[in-house]
Formats: sequence, C-alpha cells, structure tokens
Amino acid sequence: MSAGSDLVRRSAADLADALASGETTSVELTRACLDRIAQVDGAVHAFLHVDAEGALAQAAASDARRAAGRPASALDGVPIAVKDVLATEGLPTTCGSRILEGWVPPYDATVVARLRAAGLPILGKTNMDEFAMGSSTEHSAYGPTHNPWDLDRIPGGSGGGSSAAVAAFEAPLAIGTDTGGSIRQPGAVTGTVGVKPTYGGVSRYGLVALANSLDQAGPVTRTVLDAALLHEVIGGHDPKDSTSIDAPLPALVEAARQGAAADLSGVRVGVVRELGGEGYQAGVQQRFDEAVQLLVGAGAEVVEVSCPSFVHALAAYYLIMPSEASSNLARFDAMRYGLRVLPETIDNPSAEEVMRATRDAGFGDEAKRRIILGTYALSSGYYQAYYGQAQKVSTLISRDFEAAYGEADVLVSPTAPTTAFPIGEKLDDPLAMYLNDIATIPANLAGVPGVSVPAGLAPEDGLPVGFQVLAPALADDRLYRVGAALEALLEKEWGRPLLGLDKLDHRIPEVTR
Repeated sequence: MSAGSDLVRRSAADLADALASGETTSVELTRACLDRIAQVDGAVHAFLHVDAEGALAQAAASDARRAAGRPASALDGVPIAVKDVLATEGLPTTCGSRILEGWVPPYDATVVARLRAAGLPILGKTNMDEFAMGSSTEHSAYGPTHNPWDLDRIPGGSGGGSSAAVAAFEAPLAIGTDTGGSIRQPGAVTGTVGVKPTYGGVSRYGLVALANSLDQAGPVTRTVLDAALLHEVIGGHDPKDSTSIDAPLPALVEAARQGAAADLSGVRVGVVRELGGEGYQAGVQQRFDEAVQLLVGAGAEVVEVSCPSFVHALAAYYLIMPSEASSNLARFDAMRYGLRVLPETIDNPSAEEVMRATRDAGFGDEAKRRIILGTYALSSGYYQAYYGQAQKVSTLISRDFEAAYGEADVLVSPTAPTTAFPIGEKLDDPLAMYLNDIATIPANLAGVPGVSVPAGLAPEDGLPVGFQVLAPALADDRLYRVGAALEALLEKEWGRPLLGLDKLDHRIPEVTR
C-alpha cells in the first residue's frame, strides 16, 4: 500500500494530528486525495468539478502557515469536498441542473468562506439530485453517482456525491445539505456519518435555496469526532442570514470526545414508536435493535415514546417543500444568469417565450414535477387547503417533539427504512422514492438536529445501515455524545474498521471508466 493510499484512509482528526506533528504535509495529503479521485471517480462519479490546481495552492498556503507556527484551525490543511449547491467563488455551481450549467458565482457561501478561513483545501464540487430534489442522486442532470459499496446501487440523495466521496476515500470530509434527509439518508446507505445541525445553527447564506424553512448545511464524515470538528468550523451566527441563530455553538468536539468513553449513565434515550417496524427492512430493524441494546449496556435508560403526528410528516413535507421550491426556482428565468434557450420556431421571441423554452430544456422531470405541485398548492383558493394545512401539521410535529423530549434526552430510529436500492429501481415510482426519507423528514419540519451513525451491515445484503439520533434544538452536543458512544461500542463489538471500509477497493474498479 502506498503512503498516499494510507493517508486517504485515515480520519480527519488523525490527519490533523499528522499535519500538526509534521508527519505529512497538506500538499502531500491533497495530492493523495486527488490521485484517489483520478483512480476511482470514473466509476463512482462523486464529483462534478475537481479543482486540482486550486486545492494544491490552498494546501501549499496551509503548509506555510504551519511552518510559521500559525495554523488557521485544528483542521488547517485537511482537504474537503463541497456539495454543488453552495456558491463557490471562481468555481462552477450548477446544483446538478442544466439551467445553471457554466455559472461561476462571484462570491462564496458563508460555509465555504469559513472553510477557506480555517485553511481546508477545497477539492471540488460534488454531484447531487437537481436542486437537491431526490433521494438517490439519480436526478442529477450530469448522471447518477454510484454507491462505493455496490456500484449498481444508489448512494442516497440528494447529497449522494458528498457521501460517496467520503465513503470511497476520495475526501476525508465533505459538506452536504439536508432539506428532508439529504445528509443523513446518504450517510445511512454509504456507511458514513451525516449531521443535520439545528436549523439556523449553520449559515444558509450562499446556499442555493430549495425550501428556505427546511434547508440546512452540515458535515459528512467517516467518524463522529470528524463531524464535530467540521461542525465547529462551519457553525455559528452569520449576520448575512436572517434565520441564523445568534447564540454560541455548544461544545461539540468536547461532547464527541466524552462520548467516545461509551458511558451513557443518566442519558434517557427515546425509541420513536412511529419510526420503525412495519415497512422497514428486517436487517435494518435488526441492526437498530442491536444498537439500542448496546446503548443500554453503556448505561442509557431506554424508553419508548410516541409521536403520533409523525405519520403525517411525509404528506406535509411534500406540500411545504414543493411550494417553497416553486417560489425559489422562479428566479431561474433565463434573463439574469445561467442557461438561455431561444425557441427554434419563433422569430424575435418575447421574454416569456425564452423563459418557457429555457425552463423546459433546463429543468429535469423531478424538478418540473415539484414546481408544478408547489405552484398548485400556492395557487388562489388552494393556499390554505394545502400549504396552510401542511404548516399546521408541522406545528403538531414540533409539539410531538417537545412532548417526547420531556421523556427523553435524545430520540432514536433507523435513519432509512432500507439499505441502498439498485439504480433505476424507483425512478418511475415517485412515492416509493419519497418514502426513503420517512424517518428523516420530521426533524426538518421541526428544525431539530439529527445525525446518522453507521450501525453495521444488513445481514440480507451486506450493505450499510444507519442509526439516527435526534436532539432538541440547540442541543447538537447531545448528538455527538450519543453518536460517539455508539460508534465506540460498535467498534468494540466488531473490531476496527467498523464497517470493513478497507474492502472498498475490491468493489471499485481500479480504472477510470
């Protein structure tokens, strides 16, 4: 195994220590990641754009800071990949859509600006379902991403590119966004850690909006500690975002380190009755139940809680999200930026005719489906019947969370009802596709934080299973304590590496195709 191959398999925390000790350099590490991308991304297709020159320049600057004894952060020099829904100055930002093909933003999203300020070299932009509309990364205009565990299966969505990049050792860290589960569900099916912070805990400035009341950027990593380290870099108040919470972050890294001791004495864990059982793959439920027993063995008090309004979450979400998407995507009008298509059969077309032709050519089928749904739900005479009623259901879900947190410190469930399904299997069945997010959507509707932690492999197919932990708003530290404890317990139970990620090379052809 080459030195570069060894580097890309290490956690971000280990890499940060190696950089601090002088064992390696950021340039060496970044080049190893770029070599890995060149080696396997033809098969995985996690990236839409790779910025080798820019990443190496940022890495060289990091090495200079460390040589001068002035690292910008603990993660200074550790490379990262960014979901292509966040604006990046000088780099293309397409949101996985033809309608933004070739758009290069003149500014950075706040999350990206904070990554740069902390010294993390940006490897490139990762693939995603168009405008984050999907659960499989099959709705990208630039082709699907493949799950590194099985190249014939989906990596989850909409942030399958970020999760696949981390799972395939192309990047030690990545940024995703979560509107209804788009960080956590890909984490579950690729065996990675995915965190949705409290709504408003990470700035949305420069995040191309799908649904303003639901979108949240967060970490995609291979360990809970890595997620905590990255969360502390990108989190915190931003005056550019009117929904940003003006309060300090909890001590997330400290919580993760505390959790690694696997002592959960005094922690009350609530198993959500409505998120499990019928409709969940047997192996997923089995691994979840086993993980709950490990928490009990670590001293946690486990109780069952009921959140009856959760059964209506999917229906409410698919009114609120398309309604907000319809409003947000109206800005892509062929007049100001992005694609412009002229109708072939019309001389001197009007602005409306150009807009119609551009939107027809630029948006994919799923985007069009949700725009139509949302426009109808917001139309005169239907607003209260659809969007208004859905918001009322969202309030009931928030109340269910409040009641449940009176009985438990955290809530737990399987992250996704099944392991990764074959590419193409659900493309023609939108409802079956939407059901992949049934366990993750409630947290977005209520604005509470959640994490998916790898919980082993399903016995039926040998594919990763995710364990979801949810906490009250602004109590993100609880996610990291319980998540790190479970991670440590599972590693003790099965040995390290937890999910056999070292076997991935046998599943990914060592050629670019």
